[in-house]
Amino acid sequence: MKAVDLTKRVTTGESSLLILSRVSFEIEAGASVAVLGASGSGKTTLLGLLAGLDVPTEGRVEVHGEDIFRLDEDGRAALRQRLVGFVFQSFQLLPALTALENVMLPLELAGRSDAREQALPLLERVGLAARVGHYPRQLSGGEQQRVALARAFVTRPRLLMADEPTGNLDAATGSGVIELMFELNREQGTTLVLVTHDEQLARRCGRRLRIAAGELVADESDLRPAAAGTPVAEPTSAPAVHAA
Repeated sequence: MKAVDLTKRVTTGESSLLILSRVSFEIEAGASVAVLGASGSGKTTLLGLLAGLDVPTEGRVEVHGEDIFRLDEDGRAALRQRLVGFVFQSFQLLPALTALENVMLPLELAGRSDAREQALPLLERVGLAARVGHYPRQLSGGEQQRVALARAFVTRPRLLMADEPTGNLDAATGSGVIELMFELNREQGTTLVLVTHDEQLARRCGRRLRIAAGELVADESDLRPAAAGTPVAEPTSAPAVHAA
């Protein structure tokens, strides 16, 4: 994935608000990258642009060499369905569907006939084999987020985007969800882009992009991601570079 001079302005009446300013970087396949920043820094807007959920004022995003903003909205939706998985802070499960049906849904939308066969092992993998027939309202927050993880990984996406995935969970439950997310990420070789304000969580990733006032102000890399409970090497830092 490659972002080139991503800029986002929102105009209301005669006023214009600059949310992102010429953000550029490239992410290698299989990498784990945290996007850090204070509330209002532009990190969630950046994630939306990377996923093609929003359109930039200027700049482009390339996924596997394809400029996603040369596609129309339907084309971008098809690309997301094919290549991208999402995990949100608010879970985004459909309340009228069971845990199993929520995980099956992306495969069914893609016309897959093996949706149930693919979804059941993943629910077992995330520890919910006994909860497949339960609806979201019958599940705890941690269980709902594990369903969301299974749904995100069931299509074996090349890219997983997670937006504050433990924001609505207590510390212990959130830690378990994060462990599971990194395990699935390693098993499938998925590229991970994780938006967070949590420094400890960010240091689990091999690279950290820091956003402040809409600008990329630091790009920090470790030789390898830190395992849980192990010391983290001091990162190397570099100023933002506005060239792909």
